[in-house]
Amino acid sequence: MPTIECFYDCSSPWTYLCVHNLPAVAARHGTSVRWRPFLVGGVFNTINPSVYENRRNPVPAKAAYSVKIMNDWARLAGIRIDFPPPVFPVNSVKAMRALLWIDDDTRQHRLALALFDAYFGRGQDISRDGVLREILTAAGESADAVFPAIGEPGLKAALKANTEELIERGGFGSPTVFIDGTDMYFGNDTLPLVDAALARAD
Repeated sequence: MPTIECFYDCSSPWTYLCVHNLPAVAARHGTSVRWRPFLVGGVFNTINPSVYENRRNPVPAKAAYSVKIMNDWARLAGIRIDFPPPVFPVNSVKAMRALLWIDDDTRQHRLALALFDAYFGRGQDISRDGVLREILTAAGESADAVFPAIGEPGLKAALKANTEELIERGGFGSPTVFIDGTDMYFGNDTLPLVDAALARAD
């Protein structure tokens, strides 16, 4: 059975699409997804600073098309993406630590979708403690248990380690999917290729 990992950060709308769509692709091939939270800003700072330049000096026609095609993908997936949200980019570090603290993939995926929907669907600032507490509670998690944990050095180090691991394995952004450890795919639009690779592995 092939293995699937998905490195993701909740600050990316394209990642929302992938995190929503990938489980169905995995299920078609009798496997599941190992979710790997990381900090995409750490990757951009280290190896992909061109992202910041593109934000400072966007190509208007390309930016308009990107929003159009993003909404087309969202419509196809049956989810809502209102881009850009009022706060963009958002500081997702506490949210990503909370996700990493939840070591059960099913629960982590449920919380990830709730965070994505709050941020891109309802325009909530997921960097704010009050907002994050509400989302945790609505997703069935104990905010009182999570919040002390996200300040612990061990969890901070673990999130940094995931970020460094992605860089070491050739990743440069979110979402990044690996099949069987080495076969890498970047972005929601590569999921048909992920599907085809899993079919070959079958």
